Parts: sequence; structure tokens; C-alpha cells
Amino acid sequence: MILTDWGLTDYKEAVQLQLQIVAQRIRDEVPNTLIFTEHRPVFTLGARKGSVDNLLWNASMREMKGIALVKANRGGDITYHGPGQLVAYPIIKLRKRNRDLHRYLRDLEEVVINALGYLGLAADRRQGMTGIWFGTRKIAAIGVAVRSWVTYHGTALNVTHNLGNFDGIIPCGITDCSVTSLEAELMRKVMLDEVKSVLALEFRKRFADH
Repeated sequence: MILTDWGLTDYKEAVQLQLQIVAQRIRDEVPNTLIFTEHRPVFTLGARKGSVDNLLWNASMREMKGIALVKANRGGDITYHGPGQLVAYPIIKLRKRNRDLHRYLRDLEEVVINALGYLGLAADRRQGMTGIWFGTRKIAAIGVAVRSWVTYHGTALNVTHNLGNFDGIIPCGITDCSVTSLEAELMRKVMLDEVKSVLALEFRKRFADH
């Protein structure tokens, strides 16, 4: 698995770049690839029916806050991306023995859980829900897509960024929870490069045989 860091990107641009790499991976022109990025502020609507109902801020409010709204071609509901949130996009060709998307989602969750544990936070799954949680506080969202058994989209981990913009949505359509960040829970400054290094290691360990 090779690693590439795109820095700060627009969400739509990042999706198009992913699709280019997915097409190359389908043709075996590139190896499995892990992409890190941060997005400019954006609410993204997943494929789940009714996800737009969980959007709370109208167009005027979003414009005032400088937040775009994009329909995403991934699974899941509505979420927010912004600077200080580390987004990881694994573009992986699943071998025949691993062609189980539920297992793939669990593997993604395990990567983030292990990375957070290394950083000092005992996060976990929450029964019946996708993503990573610290109690009832969600720290990472997961939403994936696949073409010809090549994965794209991935996971978004709240590291340092302003959580106030989550007030504009009901994150993932779940009303009995809140959103948190790594810095908020550890109560210390966290460097994005530190998180990237740990996540990259866990991705390579988990997906070495894919």
C-alpha cells in the first residue's frame, strides 16, 4: 500500500481524483493506495434515504458559515468535513476471499480503534451503528463505496477542528449522541502528522493481505 497526502482539498475535487485512482486500480495500473486529506468546510449527504432531512441550516446560514453542500456517492447519512479533521481514503482492491463489505467496514473501524488506542483514547464501536465512539460521543465517521470490488471513500477522524459546524446537521441522523474530537477527549494538543503516522501503520497492518 502506497501513501499519498493531498493536504487541503475541495470535497468534489477529491471525489473525482479518487475515481481516477479507482479506475487505475481496477486495471492494476497502480497498487492499493491510502490517501490522507482535509476538506474545506462541507456537509455531505450520503446515499441513505432521508439524509437531507437531517440538514438543519438553510442555504443562507450555510453561506454565512462558508459551508458547501454536496450529494456524495457513498453509503451513510449526512456528515460534516472541515480543516482539522483527518480524512483517510483507502483505495483497495478486495481479493475474492475478502469480498465482504460488512467485514471491510469492521476492518476500517478496527484500524481507527487501534490507532486511537495507541494515541491514548479507548474508543470503540456502538451496537448497531457505524463509526467510532467514545461513550455516546462520535469521534470518527465511516462511509464507503465500491466499484468492481475496489473501495473508495473511507473514514473521517475528528482531530482538532471546530466542532461547532456539526450544529448545522443531525450527524448521521442520530439524535441521542454528540460529536467529539481527539483533542477534546485527550485534553492536549494533537499534531495531525502524529495521527497520520499511526493511522498509516494500522492501515498497512490490517490490509497487508488485501
